[in-house]
Amino acid sequence: MTKQTTAQSQRAIELARETLTIEGEAVLTLQKNLTAANAEIFAHDIEILLACKGRIVVSGIGKSGHIGRKVAATFASTGSPAFFVHPAEASHGDLGMVTQHDVFVAFSNSGETSELTAIVPIIKRTGAKLIALTGNPQSTLAELADAHINVSVEKEACPLNLAPTASTTAALAMGDALAVALLDARGFKPEDFARSHPGGSLGRKLLTHVKDVMRCGAEAPQTNINASITDALLEITAKRMGMTVVIDDDEKVLGIFTDGDLRRLIEKNGQFQQVSLSDAMTANPRTISPDLLAAEAVEMMERHRINQLVVVDQQGRLQGALNLHDLFAAQVI
Repeated sequence: MTKQTTAQSQRAIELARETLTIEGEAVLTLQKNLTAANAEIFAHDIEILLACKGRIVVSGIGKSGHIGRKVAATFASTGSPAFFVHPAEASHGDLGMVTQHDVFVAFSNSGETSELTAIVPIIKRTGAKLIALTGNPQSTLAELADAHINVSVEKEACPLNLAPTASTTAALAMGDALAVALLDARGFKPEDFARSHPGGSLGRKLLTHVKDVMRCGAEAPQTNINASITDALLEITAKRMGMTVVIDDDEKVLGIFTDGDLRRLIEKNGQFQQVSLSDAMTANPRTISPDLLAAEAVEMMERHRINQLVVVDQQGRLQGALNLHDLFAAQVI
């Protein structure tokens, strides 16, 4: 590297550190200011949002609009129906989305964004509540709001102190704080989160049950207790699970016969044709209910260091079987 390149790299690193410091301090300042009167205002905001019978409508323009979109998405994914509306589009028809049962959340660092100040009086007339997050408590938006949150910052991270950087970080952090406090107030649980994220890994873990991934019917390896070892081996080979479930005439599970059982049988006796299946099987295998979560099957397999589970009903009758490969295929692991 040349001296000029080295100097440029050092300058870039210094600016990166300074940016992170300024933005970090901006968020810490919000945290420090969340005491006494400010904490009371924040609690009032949560009361307004919690009482909302409609939807949370989030708005903002420019960089504040980007923050608003993210916060709306966070509200929606954590149990509070919400959507983003662009203030310019709102004044050309989209304002019809806002009803008297909604809460309108406006993001604007200056608090004087013309597109917002133009529609806020109309929103207020509909009966919707207004929460404003601005950097100016004396601004038009702040004065019109039912509740105002001050997200002002001392300075932007931009060296010119112009580009929205620290101010947008502060607004985003406070928006997240509102969403997190609200989800807690709603009693939002991991299961609720999973329902909003069925395609994610958490959704699969919390929504997928054993019955959704188990092999059942003809696909589940099963051999009657009166069958021969050879019959059991043929079933193991056909079903490719490394085992077969041993059942009685009423389909009650008596045991399992695995590849490991076969190896131990050969090591002990050399011949196995004359050995009964009841003498060769492993009795009282680990079982699980079809109604339990697949994640619980994973935990059981890991705890007992096994690769397969037999699925039974309350009477101990065979319902199906599953192994680690089935859980991998369902992306539960």
